[in-house]
Amino acid sequence: MILTLLAATPLLGALVVTCLPRGSANASTVKAVAIGFSALTLALSLVVMARYDVESGGYQMTEKHEWIGQLGAWYSLGVNGIGLVLILLTTILVPVVLLAAWDDRLPGRRSVNSYVAWMLVLEGLAIGVFAATDAFLFYVLFEATLIPIYFLIGSYGGPQRTYAAVKFLIYNLVGGLLMLAAIVGLYVVSAKDGNASYLLSDLQNVDMSTTTERLLFCGFMAAFAIKAPLFPFHTWLPDAAASATPGTSVLMVSVIDKIGTFGMLRWCLGVFPGASEWASPVVITLAVISIVYGALCAIGQDDIRRLVAFTSVSHFGFIILGIFAFTTVSTAGSTLYMFNHGLSTAALFLVTGLMIARRGSASIGDFGGVQKVAPIMSGVLLVAGLSSLSLPGLAPFVSEFMVLAGTFTRSVPAAAVATLGIVLAALYILIMYAKVMTGPLREGLEGFRDLGSREVAALAPTLVLIVGLGFYPQPMLNVINPAVDEVISQVGQGDPPPRTPVDVSEQAKTEEGGH
Repeated sequence: MILTLLAATPLLGALVVTCLPRGSANASTVKAVAIGFSALTLALSLVVMARYDVESGGYQMTEKHEWIGQLGAWYSLGVNGIGLVLILLTTILVPVVLLAAWDDRLPGRRSVNSYVAWMLVLEGLAIGVFAATDAFLFYVLFEATLIPIYFLIGSYGGPQRTYAAVKFLIYNLVGGLLMLAAIVGLYVVSAKDGNASYLLSDLQNVDMSTTTERLLFCGFMAAFAIKAPLFPFHTWLPDAAASATPGTSVLMVSVIDKIGTFGMLRWCLGVFPGASEWASPVVITLAVISIVYGALCAIGQDDIRRLVAFTSVSHFGFIILGIFAFTTVSTAGSTLYMFNHGLSTAALFLVTGLMIARRGSASIGDFGGVQKVAPIMSGVLLVAGLSSLSLPGLAPFVSEFMVLAGTFTRSVPAAAVATLGIVLAALYILIMYAKVMTGPLREGLEGFRDLGSREVAALAPTLVLIVGLGFYPQPMLNVINPAVDEVISQVGQGDPPPRTPVDVSEQAKTEEGGH
């Protein structure tokens, strides 16, 4: 029952803060209670992490209860290494976001209670998604995560919040409807083999025709490609990130968008291995385009929030590339990348959000020389930016290197073009940093305030993990690797043999012997 307790704790917290007295006089109490529930959820996730048997691997701490018998739907939960690290990421980031959002200025007379309650609801639903082992339950929770994000953007975002929230909802609902059609298809297919079932363990053994498998795969993949987001389904993300509060952007990009790549691993590769292999050339091509396109668009942005959003389009390209390269190294790298990207993007969104709030503008042109008056903020932005460009010694470097190394053994052209994304990342990060932080102090920034103790405390966990996992990622990989091995074996793809140069002398001897 620990997974149910883990998901229910933030939902209970949301209910509690909703019932607390409203008004500015009680805002601090409301925020403190929300942070308390999120900290309790983090503690529970660490208990789950400690109880997980790395050597055994597989799905552990499972729960299974009949839910809707006539549909074959079960309330079924369980975590493997992939789901576990994403649950841990979620529970780390929510208290960080709540603490960083302490001084957020909400539009109009919006309630602080509802603002933090929606964040806690989102946390509970995300935990449920990463733990669900029944396709119908996964779909319900997958769609439910749209509700808190919609209200967080639409009610608490910037001037274009309504447009951004509606665009976000429409894109993701379209993907959800395609997934729903595939869910219905799974019901029909599984019913032919006996009792209809949506359990992952049953679906992996369902016999289906090649055409049926490919059609159902497309329904799931469309929803995940939009959520991820993969080019050309990415256009909702920059608008949403530019209109949302920094905390909402963190939860949207670092947590909710990971549901897309997580779904590819658990459901596309797990249930439709043949179709995944069939579609891999197209998906790899789109992933490489995402890497280069997202980086080029980031270079051309003046709005800092849109720049960070486009960097995520590029990074998600790396994650998807590693998944569909079908090697243990690239897939483990992609899973680790999901965790590391969540940390680096959270730090970027939060520190730039604090900069924007102080300046009252998101335009890069309105900044300059900030490091002279805000050295701590400058240092945090530098570390977050360098992690985003995968500097060696920081966490994303290890995962990005693994993705590229694994992909090179499967497709040299795809890996070679993807490597260009590293060069472009250095451009968009360093150009932005130079314009914002270096040079003469821009007029009007004389009284620019540096990070306070509460803001430093909020950002510190992400920075510590970015540096720590950069030097020693093995504990995370120990959790991830057994689950990755299971996924790759399900697809039926083994690691290709390493490519070694031919020894010319040995080759000549062989030819002479042949004569």
